[in-house]
Amino acid sequence: MYIFTLPYYGKSINNLLMEKTLFLAAVSVAALFTSCGPKTLVPADKGGFETGEYRNVFVEAGYSAKEVDAKLNQVFEEVFFGPDKVYFEVEDSLAYVSDIKNNDVRTEGMSYGMMVAVQMDRKDIFDKLFRWCKKYMQHQDGPMEGYFAWSCKTDGTRNAQGPASDGELYYVTSLLFASNRWGDDTGINYKAEAQHILDCAFAKDGSQGVKNFINMEHKLITFTPDNWGYTYTDPSYHIPAFYEVWAKYADDGRADFWNECAAAAREYLHNSIHEETGLNPDQNNFDGSIRILFNGRHFGTGNFRYDSWRVPMNIALDYSWSCADKEWQRAYGEKIQNFFYSQGIDTFVDQYCVDGSIPEEQDILAAGGWTKVLRHSVGLVSTVAAASLLCDHEISREFIDRLWNSKNEPYEDGYFDAYYDGLLRLFAFMHLSGNYRVITPAE
Repeated sequence: MYIFTLPYYGKSINNLLMEKTLFLAAVSVAALFTSCGPKTLVPADKGGFETGEYRNVFVEAGYSAKEVDAKLNQVFEEVFFGPDKVYFEVEDSLAYVSDIKNNDVRTEGMSYGMMVAVQMDRKDIFDKLFRWCKKYMQHQDGPMEGYFAWSCKTDGTRNAQGPASDGELYYVTSLLFASNRWGDDTGINYKAEAQHILDCAFAKDGSQGVKNFINMEHKLITFTPDNWGYTYTDPSYHIPAFYEVWAKYADDGRADFWNECAAAAREYLHNSIHEETGLNPDQNNFDGSIRILFNGRHFGTGNFRYDSWRVPMNIALDYSWSCADKEWQRAYGEKIQNFFYSQGIDTFVDQYCVDGSIPEEQDILAAGGWTKVLRHSVGLVSTVAAASLLCDHEISREFIDRLWNSKNEPYEDGYFDAYYDGLLRLFAFMHLSGNYRVITPAE
C-alpha cells in the first residue's frame, strides 16, 4: 500500500491516487468473487428450535439465492400443478394427493401434502387437503374414531379402514404448524383437530383390536395401531423432533411423555442403523433387531428399500430442528453418504441388504405392480443429498449437485413415480434451501 508523501519517486499525487483506486477496486472484486463462491459446508451446532435459523446449503455449495428460490418453486410447481402433478382439486373446496402408479389416495401423501403446504404458506392447498381427509378418510365414530383410513380411491371410497401410523404423525405436526402460522379462527381450528387425533389415540384400550399409534411400553411409533402392527415398527416413521413440536405446541397435557418419545426414538435409530453401511431395514422390532417373519427369514422386510429411503432425510430434519443428538447424527450422515458414494454416485441402486450386499431376487420389492428391478431412483438420490445437512466432507457437494441436476421423469423401462419420488425430491429441496422449518406461533 502506498504512503502518500511529496515527492514519491517522482510520481505525482494524482498518479498515486489513481494507483490506489485501481488497487482497492481489484481487492473489492476479488472479495466479491470470494464471497459469492462455494463456502465450506459446516453443520450447525444448534437446532432451529433454539436459533430460528436454517441453513441454505445450496447457497453454501455455490448456487445463488435467486437460483435456489427459482429451483424450489419449479420443483413445487412440478409436483402440485405441472403436467405430471399429483395434486388434484375437486368440488371447489377439496383436494387430494394421489399415488398415481397405484391409483389411490394415501394418508402418507395427504399428510405430506399438508406439510408442504404449511411450509410454503399455502393455506388454500392445506385446507382443501384436510377437508378431503375429514370427509373421506377420518373415522368420525366407532373404535377407530379420530384415525384415518390409510388408502382410498380417488372418489373417496375406502380401500381399507385401518390407519398407518406415519399418517397420524404428519397430520398432527402439520396441523400444529398450521395453527401457529394461520391461527385457529380462519375456518378450521387446526390445534383442536390435532388434539382430537391425539386424544382419540390415547382413548384406545385395545377394544376390537384398535390401539394407540404409540406403543406405550416402548414409547415408539407402531407400524399400525392394531394387534398386528402394534408389535413392531418402521424406521422411517421415527422423527424425534416431531414429538418435540407436540411437547411445545399441542397443549394436550402430555409434554413430558412426548419428550420421552423423542429420546426413545433417537435411541431406537441408533440400534436400527448398520454400524458399517449406515443402512436400515424396511421394518424391524422395537429394539432395532431384524423382524423375522417365519422359517428364520424376513422376506425382504429386513432390507433397505422404499420406506427406508426416508431415514437419511428424517435424521437430517431432526438435526436441523433439534440438534440434540448431533455427534451420532453427524457420524451417521458421513457413513450413509460414504456407502452410496462407494456404490457409484450415479449408479447406486435403491434396494440393499443392510450389510450392503444386493438382495436375492425373491426379496426385491416391486413397485406399483412393475417387475422387480433395481433402479437408481431419484427419491433416494434426494434423501441421501438431504443428509448433507449433517456433513462437512467434500463428497456432500457431489450429492448436492446430483440433486440440483436431477429430473423426475420416466426411466428407460417406462417406470415413473411422480408421487413418491416427486415428493421426496421436493422435501429434499426444501431441506437444503432452508425452507423446512419449525413454524412457531405468529406474533
